Amino acid sequence: MARIGLLPLARATFDVPYAEALYGKLRRGLLAAGHDLVSGDALLFDAPATEAALAAMTGEPLDLLLIVQVTFTDATMTVKIADEADAPLAIWSLPEPRTGGRLRLNAFCGLNLAAHALGLNDVAFGWVHADPATTDVGALAGDLLAGNRQANALPLAPAEAGEVERAGARALLARIAGSRIGRIGERPDGFFTCDYDSERLESLAGVSVEPIALDALFDAARNADAGAVGEARAEAGATLGDLDTVDQDQLDRSLRLRAALEDVRATGGYSAFAVRCWPEMFTQYGGAVCGPVGMMGERRVPCACEADVHGALTNLFLQEMTGEAAFLVDLVDLDAEDGTAVVWHCGQAPVSMRDETVIAKAAIHSNRKMPLLFEFPLKPGRVTFARISQARGHPTMVIAGGQMQRRPLAFSGTAGVLAFDAAIETVAETIIGAGLEHHLSLVYGDHRPALRALAAEIGLPVLEF
Repeated sequence: MARIGLLPLARATFDVPYAEALYGKLRRGLLAAGHDLVSGDALLFDAPATEAALAAMTGEPLDLLLIVQVTFTDATMTVKIADEADAPLAIWSLPEPRTGGRLRLNAFCGLNLAAHALGLNDVAFGWVHADPATTDVGALAGDLLAGNRQANALPLAPAEAGEVERAGARALLARIAGSRIGRIGERPDGFFTCDYDSERLESLAGVSVEPIALDALFDAARNADAGAVGEARAEAGATLGDLDTVDQDQLDRSLRLRAALEDVRATGGYSAFAVRCWPEMFTQYGGAVCGPVGMMGERRVPCACEADVHGALTNLFLQEMTGEAAFLVDLVDLDAEDGTAVVWHCGQAPVSMRDETVIAKAAIHSNRKMPLLFEFPLKPGRVTFARISQARGHPTMVIAGGQMQRRPLAFSGTAGVLAFDAAIETVAETIIGAGLEHHLSLVYGDHRPALRALAAEIGLPVLEF
């Protein structure tokens, strides 16, 4: 049997008791399969704890170094582990049930960030996304040890499109040319998925990026005109009848962010924003920007969270292509048995995407416990996903399609259950193998031909699933 080093990465803002219970099941499964485990029992919540655990393995002859993605984390420590590992590397992420409540782990999204970072660094790794309580842990560990579950780079295809579609793409690019994206704050540490090259982006689409200090947004919000704040409240109240149920001081601060974003847009002539949405929104300012971001999207000013400039650009492309609002989502759950996936974000979907059979609710952030978030399931219908990607260092147009289902809300916030056109296994293998970013832009309708034409006009290959 094998010696396996375990590094269970987690964040304390998630459901720690549940995370510990699932990790315990994985450990017991590996021990039952006869493997010798080199690890402690405790989850690793920060860099010092992770570095100490990694250092304790130095010199140990390991057959496999297994990062356990117990909850969502950024990719900082994964990159460090990969740099120092002297054994084959693999990641095991833990799924969770669709309870309709908070995302208790959000581990697949952490795996997604890790795969992107490792792909950029050309690091080979194996991966598993499976519940240790319902799968054969020993068999899956055996596959990882044998190198049978590697993340393999995928071939990119040249973009092909007819002249009519290409003419439409040229017209779209002409409308976009000269647009400005305001990047408010820096992307979070370890979110390599949100990196961008401003010169490459301008040459690609004629769009420029202007950094804006996060404090400038906070100051604009604190000094927002009372009439603009009242307008934002009326706008939110037109959809949410329960605004009085959340903390009113925090709600006021959140609505002031919507007023501030509109003021910054008008003053600076911005077409889109990429906003650092945490932690300072909560820890320094005291209100959530999630709801205001969704409201701006409904006003056709697309906003990307986590300062994701390429996400903002992709949203802008889709908005101009369709005339409809776009929504930047995380893929947070895959269910091969059901054949569906869940796309989600905290509570920032444009309200036009709401399933009208369900009443939208005013909500608080699941981890930070502040308003304003919009909570509702996405409406059924045909959807298209896109991303101007930099996976594995190759600028690419990512395209996917699917059918959003009418299902109960899978997780708190704004979420949708869908059947991708591709099988769930193919979706997972594509995202992890290609090392895609954790954000995809979503819009309703089938716009894949137009996206292929856009890729052809801007000279990008296509990865489609």
